[in-house]
Amino acid sequence: MLEKLNSVFLEEASDLLASLEDNLLSLESDPGNADLISAVFRVMHTIKGSAGMFGFDDISKFTHEIETAYDLVRSGKIKVTPGLIELTLKARDVINSMLESTDGTIPDNVREMTESLKKEFRAISGSNEGSKTDSSRNPSVNGSKAEKKDTTLPENENHFRIKFTPSPDFFHSGTRVVLLIGELAEMGRITVTSFTDPIPALSDIDPEKCYMSWSIILSTKHSLEEVQDVFIFVDSSAVSIEPVNFATSDSKKIGEILLEQKSISSEDIDKIIKQQKKLGELLVENKVVRPQEVNAALAEQQHFKKLAEEQKAADDYKTQPHSISQQSIRVNSEKLDQLIDLVGELVTFSARLNQSAQESKLSSLITLSEQSERLILSLRDTSMDMRMLPIGTMFSRFRRVVHDLASDLNKKIELVTEGAETELDKTVIEKLNDPLIHLIRNSADHGIESPEERKAAGKDVTGVIKLSASHAGAFVVVSVSDDGVGIEKKKVFDKAVSRGLVQPTDILSDSEIYNLIFQPGFSTSEKVTSVSGRGVGLDVVKKDITSLGGTVSIETGEGKGSTFILKIPLTLAIIEGMLVKVGDNVYVVPLTNIEECLEFNPEKDDEGKICSHISARGQMLPYVDLRKWFEIEGDAPSYRQVVVVNDQDSKLGLVVDKVIGNHQTVIKPLGALYKNVQGLSGATLLGDGSVALILDVFKLSDVVKKETT
Repeated sequence: MLEKLNSVFLEEASDLLASLEDNLLSLESDPGNADLISAVFRVMHTIKGSAGMFGFDDISKFTHEIETAYDLVRSGKIKVTPGLIELTLKARDVINSMLESTDGTIPDNVREMTESLKKEFRAISGSNEGSKTDSSRNPSVNGSKAEKKDTTLPENENHFRIKFTPSPDFFHSGTRVVLLIGELAEMGRITVTSFTDPIPALSDIDPEKCYMSWSIILSTKHSLEEVQDVFIFVDSSAVSIEPVNFATSDSKKIGEILLEQKSISSEDIDKIIKQQKKLGELLVENKVVRPQEVNAALAEQQHFKKLAEEQKAADDYKTQPHSISQQSIRVNSEKLDQLIDLVGELVTFSARLNQSAQESKLSSLITLSEQSERLILSLRDTSMDMRMLPIGTMFSRFRRVVHDLASDLNKKIELVTEGAETELDKTVIEKLNDPLIHLIRNSADHGIESPEERKAAGKDVTGVIKLSASHAGAFVVVSVSDDGVGIEKKKVFDKAVSRGLVQPTDILSDSEIYNLIFQPGFSTSEKVTSVSGRGVGLDVVKKDITSLGGTVSIETGEGKGSTFILKIPLTLAIIEGMLVKVGDNVYVVPLTNIEECLEFNPEKDDEGKICSHISARGQMLPYVDLRKWFEIEGDAPSYRQVVVVNDQDSKLGLVVDKVIGNHQTVIKPLGALYKNVQGLSGATLLGDGSVALILDVFKLSDVVKKETT
């Protein structure tokens, strides 16, 4: 159980650090933004409290130093500076390293850095740190009531009624109640009432069970979300947090408070009042409420009376309750992958059931088959949507990459993102990370000029790298562009000649010259640096994107910048396909690539060539004869068809014997033995249990281009 809770803490902390990095980089460009400052403080406060709760003391102590500094920033005593931002980013990396260690301690390789950072943060905090003593933060929770006192009443406070009713098994989680209440006490004034009546006789007590519950009144400058964060690792059903209107709370009667707490109903009050006794006594005597509940109501009444006495001229103040709904849950990615695999098996089962129904010609079985197909397709779409993530989850990581690159290269670079809400399969997003990092590094080093060069060219001294994403049918187009110098064709060509990739007399188109930079080991850098010069980068981009079934293209203009365009399929698991037959073999063509199907009527004999041209709608269309490409024996039928497909910037024809029809295709990877076979991207199971190979349109297009030029 503890291991699972630690795992939850580590995952939540990692998410918080990711948001921290994003907030810090935003704060760098807007240092006076109070919301961003509060967000940074809140992350540090949450990690500190949660780390202490779960026994990660090194993390808790280190984070406390940063929290103290940003508490002073938040109160306006110190200002945000680039040095503070840089220091906090380093501290964020150290915390991340500590989280990655198995026991939450500081690894030896970062211990020295940690101590250095602590000293720097203490220097920033100065003597202000001593103004907060621990004795003012720790409430007494041993009695039935506990109260935290202060000499002044802050303005614009929020007031919350908190009911904490943990389950009997609560202690198994390793969470300590005293730390939770202690953290609430740090946030403001609290009044705590303990409910002890459920505690059995000593002989019947199970020391591993939690019998108590607590009612807490909190007055604080913190928001509802920040109060909820104290209970972030506690079952939400055990905690109830409600805003309270201070303007009328000091004059509320006991009955009104009990009504708000939902301890009694108005009918109960009317019944008891008729007995002409003190309401609290009557309610206890009639066993409508427990004595502790009356004590909690009295404590709340006294809490607000004291606040009213200290602030005689207080204006009406009413907190706005926030509607918090649980709209998402955290699911292990392996479980999602397993779900997709099972849905894929169901799709295959549905195809087999449909085929059996058609062969049997039983109307009842056909009806059941059709209903099954509808349900399974609906399940398929739903499960696929579950794996779709906004690409912005990845875009946000690159802000730090650009920040660090600009610092290393002594350049001023700004990252701009567009289309962050575009959704893509999580497995595709994971495989896009490395290619995009290489492209961003390339733009920062080769594309963006130094501030002096940009100023001389009449440009803004701050270069811009733009990341954008958009949907294009069953594909997502991701582009990385910059407003730098662009690609110099002559420089690229000369470098290719020197490496023997082309001959000096070769005549190449602009596109062919630009594509030379994707060759392994190709680099135009004159010297090797920590960023570039070793020729490792763009060839990896080409390889990774091709392995995803996507393409890479370049648009550039000398002096105007460059744009790398990646076209990637939405998902790698299930696709819509078109079944085609060649000889006795069945193949699948991805439906998103298909333009149309035509009759195959070559004007002249192709003389046994695999690739040639036919006339289609007034234009010459290159094609590949799949029967010859796959060396299928036997004579071709007299009537054949051409499936016209596109490969992003051109069209080609696939000559087949017969077009069968649509098919829900569950992609299965080919074994290691067939991974180098050109023209195939995977396989799928048909309804009769046979295997159909999935054609790789992009690879076939490359073959046609080479054969026909």
